[in-house]
Amino acid sequence: MKQLPLLLTALSFSFLFACNENKVEKKEYPVFWSWLDYRPTMNFDSVCAIIKETGIDGLLLNAPTPDDYRVAIPIAHQYGIQVYAWLWTMNVEHEREKVLKEHPDWFSVNRKGESLADTKAYVDYYKFMCPALPEVRQHIRDKVKAYCEVEGLDGIAIDYHRFVDVILPTTLWPRYGIVQDREYPEWDFGYHPAMISLFQEKFGYDPREQEDPSKDEKWLQFRCDQITEVANEIADVVHSYGKVMAASPFPTPSMARAMVRQDWGKWNLDIVFPMVYHNFYTGDVSFIADCTIDNVKQKNSMTTLYCGMTATDGAEMFESMDAALQNGAEGIAVFTVSGLRSPEVRSRFKEYSDSVRTVKRTGVKDAAVNVNAVVNTNPFEKPKIMEGVQMRMKAYLSLAKASKNPLLKKNWEGLEKRAIGAMQVNTSDDYIRRLSFPMRRSQGPDPEMVAIAEQFKSDAGAMELKPGEYALSDEYGYTRHYKVTEQNSKVVFNITFYFYGGVISGWSVEPDSASYDAYKGSV
Repeated sequence: MKQLPLLLTALSFSFLFACNENKVEKKEYPVFWSWLDYRPTMNFDSVCAIIKETGIDGLLLNAPTPDDYRVAIPIAHQYGIQVYAWLWTMNVEHEREKVLKEHPDWFSVNRKGESLADTKAYVDYYKFMCPALPEVRQHIRDKVKAYCEVEGLDGIAIDYHRFVDVILPTTLWPRYGIVQDREYPEWDFGYHPAMISLFQEKFGYDPREQEDPSKDEKWLQFRCDQITEVANEIADVVHSYGKVMAASPFPTPSMARAMVRQDWGKWNLDIVFPMVYHNFYTGDVSFIADCTIDNVKQKNSMTTLYCGMTATDGAEMFESMDAALQNGAEGIAVFTVSGLRSPEVRSRFKEYSDSVRTVKRTGVKDAAVNVNAVVNTNPFEKPKIMEGVQMRMKAYLSLAKASKNPLLKKNWEGLEKRAIGAMQVNTSDDYIRRLSFPMRRSQGPDPEMVAIAEQFKSDAGAMELKPGEYALSDEYGYTRHYKVTEQNSKVVFNITFYFYGGVISGWSVEPDSASYDAYKGSV
């Protein structure tokens, strides 16, 4: 990686012409952004000082009320930082309890007929409303208007504008004890009576009558279109105030469509910040490159493309930004600036961001930009993914040894589950770090998990893997299953790759139970 790359082609500054009957406003977009939660009790002035020193010139700010923005915006503007209101739309946030109490009929329903008004999907704060209801749309438009009326607010950036995740990123599956290799009824939302009624009026049948509604393309697209309609109604409101319309959707339009019914390439956005959080998906920076390549092709032609990524306090932060900017993103949004903890990384980020802005100002083309890039869908040609696959094989073989430790046997079932959760990373160092990390900040590391980490440290260096041939055993939907036998241990591993939206979007490793149990018995 270049130490301080002058990335980007002469991607000249993007301009917005936001019009209403009496006004045409021309705005220059910031290049580097951060999402940030605002609380009235925080020292926002000092936060803005750090943000400015880091080289970030735009904030996607989530505050409880319009009045909070009226306090925050003048402070941010003193530092030359633009502020967009980061608003949840279909998922209710600050007024959640009030809406639940007054309008329980507004909430989304899954294929089992369960409403989010009284059902939990993954987490308590998932309270998505039904986009087919006119009163829900009016509620959202009124909310957006209230924020648009804040003087000095530069734009609106919508988030959670979608349905519940019918498919979670693979790294989150162990957290909920689930496998989502296909669409399952309890997480498949959009079956509110109002939605069903509208669909029947248009197509003449009830999608629930299908043997497998998840395979009904009309039903999928209809739900996507309902979300798109609401997004574009919001855009009309935002543009009527002469402000910028932005959104923070899932990584690509195709992935978003499959995973959360969010066809954002059809939204009337001025700016888009797709959340290309590679550590949630493959753990490989190439995921950022692949998604950005796809997004250049799939976004609305009126939309300026950025890349949203998780803040990493180390070299991977700069590799990630390279991957985005070299493949067509015009800027970066990080979640969040607080993740850039070390002064050294913040200083380097400032130099990096200044170099990118210099390229934009001068218009000098950078040979690093890959204008002919294509998505690579072969996981076996992704070295970091395959290194991660082998790391997890070693981790399972080491766990088999740890299970024989007399000090761990009593609580082994729970310890093994926690270790498998910690395994959802690509490197040995990250696995050891997660095993050794305290469950609570007030406590030190768990001695039992540290023992598992020490066992892995002892095994990993000395263990030589000899994987055989990766044989395709099954393929359906977005899923491909392979089997491979590790020749030394004779353990058969099931390796699964997921291709949501046509990119490698996740993978998993699990030992076959019979061969793994035999190996445990031999240890």
